[in-house]
Amino acid sequence: MIRTATPQSAAYNATMHILIANDDGYLAPGIAALVRACEGLGTIEVVAPEQNASGTSNALTLSRPLSVFEGSNGFKVINGTPSDCVHLALTGLMPRRPDLVLSGINNGANMGDDTLYSGTVAAAMEGYLFGIPSMAFSLVDKGWGHLDAAARTARSVIDQVLAGGMPQGHWLLNVNIPNHADAETLPRLVTRLGRRHASEPVIRQDSPRGDPLYWIGPAGDAKEAGEGTDFHAAANGQVSITPLQVDLTDHAGLGAWAQRLRKAGP
Repeated sequence: MIRTATPQSAAYNATMHILIANDDGYLAPGIAALVRACEGLGTIEVVAPEQNASGTSNALTLSRPLSVFEGSNGFKVINGTPSDCVHLALTGLMPRRPDLVLSGINNGANMGDDTLYSGTVAAAMEGYLFGIPSMAFSLVDKGWGHLDAAARTARSVIDQVLAGGMPQGHWLLNVNIPNHADAETLPRLVTRLGRRHASEPVIRQDSPRGDPLYWIGPAGDAKEAGEGTDFHAAANGQVSITPLQVDLTDHAGLGAWAQRLRKAGP
């Protein structure tokens, strides 16, 4: 779906081209709310998964072809992952490269270690990997409570980021919004990722035929949730905004590993 509107935001003067995706699926209330909130920023195109694809991380579907169709709400729909949606949009579906990639609004938080598994963050990260400024938005609690307030907050954060023009370079922001009716007025804190304890034990069940079935256990509790982390901000009713990067290199450990693994002899 493509929507075009005359820019109304004082934060940005040019007509932008925006790609919006998510991981909860094209019929999820969160993506519809984000699209509505972004009206007036420019041309919006929506490409979203056919089904809920939470927890798929940065997976691309390489074992089968992907289908694209138009949903009843006018969104482009792909029978794949959130990363598939953004990847296809950027490499063939969109008539031009977008200026901004947005993902969400997700039904539940994406903080700490969760960002490594999150399809919401992955969709935004795919844009970032293509050199496009990107932002991921999530509600702190599941259930879509105060979604409209969260959507208004997302738009306000976008306007704040774009105030005075698009920041230079490409960047990735992970935004978690508390489910508050007054979310727009909550303090906004730039945070670092916290850490979780290990996941809870696997849940075992038996199929009707007696075969064992296993469900991944719930996420562990917050382990590192001190001041300055996304967990701390959310717990204290603040909007958490975490700048992310993709470099997973253990830079501090490079020298020690080089020494340990250096070949002996000539």
